[in-house]
Amino acid sequence: MDYDFAAWTGMALRWLHVVAGVAWIGASFYFVWLDNNLRDPNPPKDGVKGELWAVHGGGFYHSQKYMVAPAHMPDHLHWFKWEAYTTWLSGFALLTVLYYVGAPVYLIDPAKHAFTQAQAIATGLAFIFGGLLVYEALCRSPLGKNGKLFGVVWFATLTGATWALTQIFSDRGAFIHVGAIIGTCMVGNVFLIIIPNQRKIVADMLAGRLVDPRLGAMGKQRSVHNTHMTLPVIFIMISNHYPAVSGHPKAWLLLALISAGAISIRYFFIQRHFGRIRHEFLFYGAMLIFGATAIASIKPKDKVEITSQVPFTTAESIIQKHCVMCHSKTPTHTGFSAPPLGASFDNPEHIRTYAGKIRERAVTSTSMPLGNETAMTVEERAQLGAWINQGAKIP
Repeated sequence: MDYDFAAWTGMALRWLHVVAGVAWIGASFYFVWLDNNLRDPNPPKDGVKGELWAVHGGGFYHSQKYMVAPAHMPDHLHWFKWEAYTTWLSGFALLTVLYYVGAPVYLIDPAKHAFTQAQAIATGLAFIFGGLLVYEALCRSPLGKNGKLFGVVWFATLTGATWALTQIFSDRGAFIHVGAIIGTCMVGNVFLIIIPNQRKIVADMLAGRLVDPRLGAMGKQRSVHNTHMTLPVIFIMISNHYPAVSGHPKAWLLLALISAGAISIRYFFIQRHFGRIRHEFLFYGAMLIFGATAIASIKPKDKVEITSQVPFTTAESIIQKHCVMCHSKTPTHTGFSAPPLGASFDNPEHIRTYAGKIRERAVTSTSMPLGNETAMTVEERAQLGAWINQGAKIP
């Protein structure tokens, strides 16, 4: 039995990435909720900024937050960092295995830009770490003191990067690099600011020095940034399942609208933590996402309309030319040892069974073939779509 090392490695890394991401996001969301639900201690307690009583899992919990640090450092102190580090490390490893080692399949689209593999990798890394440098520069500038204005500028910067990436990389490759930029900035907040500042606070306290309250304030600022970026990056993680978005000619705009909608919805819940019910933010979020769906439904100007009957033989020849190299029980494409998602188009019945998926990925969007490496034309996509719309009839 052949062992597909690349496929199993990819699965293991993806699983680790998802599990670590759930742990990180869960902890992040909980602490944002906890911080926003703290109440003044009654009676007042020295140094305690707020406290919260909660019940969960059959027990009662009493949480307290100190203004700077407690009077005495406890023997056991948990540092929330490896959830973030493991998410990023596993994500970067997955990016390397899938999109860099497999750049000719997953990253490079010759119709957009004829990168060599090395050039594509270098460009991707430049966007990721260049994005981190831009983010840090904005945070440390006077702009960083104005939360709302900073958010607008950073969102516009990411939207610009998304537009640029969609012009040079494959659909999936572009989106995953936007996610990598955001994820790198988020883990950078933990690695560069939050944890180092916490270490300085602990060191000052143990040494009997006065603790600088600005250190905690900086950590809180970066934590707030992270919670607003979380929902957009989660959508990007699963965006390859939505080729109507990632494969759309205006994919950058759709991602911007969906992300803005997600941020608005997240803000609704943050306000709700304080007991402020701001339904307008749910409305704004829904309208932004609805706007994305409306734009996605607009037919491109260069779309070819087929009015004549398209026979199965025409559709089959297009599928044989552009799809069967991957979607076969015995793929001939070097990047696959088994058909992606188990979808094989080896016979007419299989083709008809997957007609809806074929339309979704090769007609409605251009996400297939990957990187359009077989140069599937607009006319061929239109013919394939017409055959499906006419009932996907087979002999």
